[in-house]
Amino acid sequence: MIFRLREHGVSVVLLDIEGTTTPMSFVYEVLFPYARARLQGYLRAHASDDELRDVLATLRVEWQEDAKTADKPPDWALADIPAAARYLDWLMDRDRKSPSLKRIQGFIWHDGFQRGELRGDLFPDVAPAFERWKHAGLDVAIYSSGSVLAQKLIFAEQLTSISAFFDTAVGPKRSVASYARIAKELSKPLEQILFVSDVPEELNAALDAGMQILLAVRPGNKPVEGPASMDEIASFDEIE
Repeated sequence: MIFRLREHGVSVVLLDIEGTTTPMSFVYEVLFPYARARLQGYLRAHASDDELRDVLATLRVEWQEDAKTADKPPDWALADIPAAARYLDWLMDRDRKSPSLKRIQGFIWHDGFQRGELRGDLFPDVAPAFERWKHAGLDVAIYSSGSVLAQKLIFAEQLTSISAFFDTAVGPKRSVASYARIAKELSKPLEQILFVSDVPEELNAALDAGMQILLAVRPGNKPVEGPASMDEIASFDEIE
């Protein structure tokens, strides 16, 4: 299919990252293992940093909530770095969208990008689409569960084409209210924003908020189960 942005009154293209602009394999086979392997070492090396201490304080609040559930996390005594690392591993095992975990992963990936051990991986149609949309006077924004820091690392070579970055600080990606907040921050009517993602539950939330939506069907993505009720694109070449 071809989705013509101007015909649909779109002024902002809002994009997910994992499975939409970036292969799933890069996230699950490169970024996540890289952070996990360096987690405890990073926590020890930066234990006295104010920023990390603030994040760990927030992480402990998350742990206290999880400790009340049946799926109990590992024990965590105060100021116990190995225990904090075990809880972070526990969160990663469950692919939890913990804001504190995402920030710590972002710190570790930042070091990896700075050392040249990591480099962003985008589908080949992404950069040309950014240029095409920018030339047409449209804004491009990113909304991912990964931290804004991590997002900017992935899109380092396309930063000038992106107007705004959003993470779960605006709310969960499956919450209708999150998309309303994004529209407010962008100062755009909801109906002028097109959200593209590979996750139907996120798209349904955006649609309920009033945005337009497209389902990204990329190589390596999980099959979408259930009735086909969303327009799909396999490449950004289909969004003009």
